[in-house]
Amino acid sequence: MEENMDESQSQKGCKECCERCVGSLPWASLIATILLYMGVALFCGCGHEALSGTVTILQNYFELIRAPGEVLDVFTIIDILKYIIYGLAGGFFVFGVLLLVEGFFTTGAIRDLYGEFKITACGRCLTAFLMFLAYLFFLVWLGVTAFTGLPVFMYFNVWSMCQNTSLVEGANLCLDLRQFGVVTISEERKVCTGSEKFYKMCESNELDLTFHLFVCALAGAGAAVIAMVHFLMALAANWGYLKDASRMQKYEDIKSKEEQELHDIHSTRSKERLNAYT
Repeated sequence: MEENMDESQSQKGCKECCERCVGSLPWASLIATILLYMGVALFCGCGHEALSGTVTILQNYFELIRAPGEVLDVFTIIDILKYIIYGLAGGFFVFGVLLLVEGFFTTGAIRDLYGEFKITACGRCLTAFLMFLAYLFFLVWLGVTAFTGLPVFMYFNVWSMCQNTSLVEGANLCLDLRQFGVVTISEERKVCTGSEKFYKMCESNELDLTFHLFVCALAGAGAAVIAMVHFLMALAANWGYLKDASRMQKYEDIKSKEEQELHDIHSTRSKERLNAYT
């Protein structure tokens, strides 16, 4: 009997501990962090490889050569975009950790007003500052998503031409890089539908792989936008909860002080009466 009681108590204790741990997790911030990491990883990884594939296509089929010296050509711009991707990956990893830690501390502060975590003005200001950063990065990711849609649109046109080679066989269509601003007006870098380079480019894996990598990068940027919206909702809710909890905490402090003053007054009067009787 005693062993059964001990086992039931231990199971009950483990169950309560698990419920306490699960209940103390900031699920909104946790889901948003996972979604942000997935989106940033998808955008950075696929975007980097798509840019490398773009360089291969430009060099092999359009015969573009990297300009000597420090000249701002398309290859230099691609290198700059790769460095921007490196910065996005590192920066948003740190930002996701900060938001997740803020979610843990806010959850602890709300659940234990007089426990280990105290609601302070600094905590509310930090939540408001992170909310401002989340809104700013939301606008940044909106711009990144719109910018990523441009190469997706261009590659979709090229990919559609390659998929419908029988339909465009009689037409004299050309892919001129001057239309996309890749080269200057004086340079002529184009590939026409009837040429051998066009068929080689369509049959190669670079074009199809680069196009789908850009599509995946666009999906990752969209996931990051959704994660920023999720973070904004979680931070706004946390800030509202902290504000209400701070008011409740001030009310409880004032109430406890008044009760202590009343207790001191009653104790003082009782002592005076006792001294009067003696």
